Amino acid sequence: MIQVCLNGPRGAGDGAAVPLSPQALAESAAAAVAAGATDIHVHPKTPCGQDSLSPRVLAPVLDAIRARVSVPVGVTTGAWAEPDTAARVERIRSWSAISALPDHASVNWHEPGAEQVAAGLLERGVGVEAGIWSGTDGAARFAASPLGPRVLRVLAEVTDPSADTAEETARALLADLGSAFGRPVLLHGEDGGAWPVLRLAGRLGLATRIGLEDTLVLPDGERAVSNAQLVAEGLVQYGWAQRSS
Repeated sequence: MIQVCLNGPRGAGDGAAVPLSPQALAESAAAAVAAGATDIHVHPKTPCGQDSLSPRVLAPVLDAIRARVSVPVGVTTGAWAEPDTAARVERIRSWSAISALPDHASVNWHEPGAEQVAAGLLERGVGVEAGIWSGTDGAARFAASPLGPRVLRVLAEVTDPSADTAEETARALLADLGSAFGRPVLLHGEDGGAWPVLRLAGRLGLATRIGLEDTLVLPDGERAVSNAQLVAEGLVQYGWAQRSS
């Protein structure tokens, strides 16, 4: 599985290639799926570019993307979108106003209220991607969570941006995760560590992701022009052609 992360916390200042509006996100998603992406992660944004959990913001994004693709679509529940835990859980409950819920949503396990947020998603029938970041206590907290066996998968997120050390950091994170309750693991990096970690995921046979949220550049340092270009190159770097031959 290769997931495309369409935009993340990036905004207009990161270049025209980053999709922000529902229409731009849908076009980018369609092109990325055509390039080989099998899953989508998106940060719905307000008109002023802020991540939001509001159903009025989520619904147009989900509808626009699903009109163009048939693969699963997931969203963020990062605390930066709604710092207060109770308010974040209430936002998720308000998704009852959405005609079609996200297929899954990421929950960063090191953030305050992660258990409540994950429980709220599961109550609504939304799959949970357990985001376990390197450099945090997320792995330890997840290992002790009664919700661990119920998550859709684990996102092993390597926050080390160094191309020289990201692979080492990734291996340490995977060791900390241990069996991860037997749940599938998606391994990915960011910035300078994005490509080394993606190649490691390929060697280990783990799911991965790539997109403008994780990196703005190709392996040679050239600026990426689209999510589709990153996905196409990601398949090459991962070694999918060799695996499918």
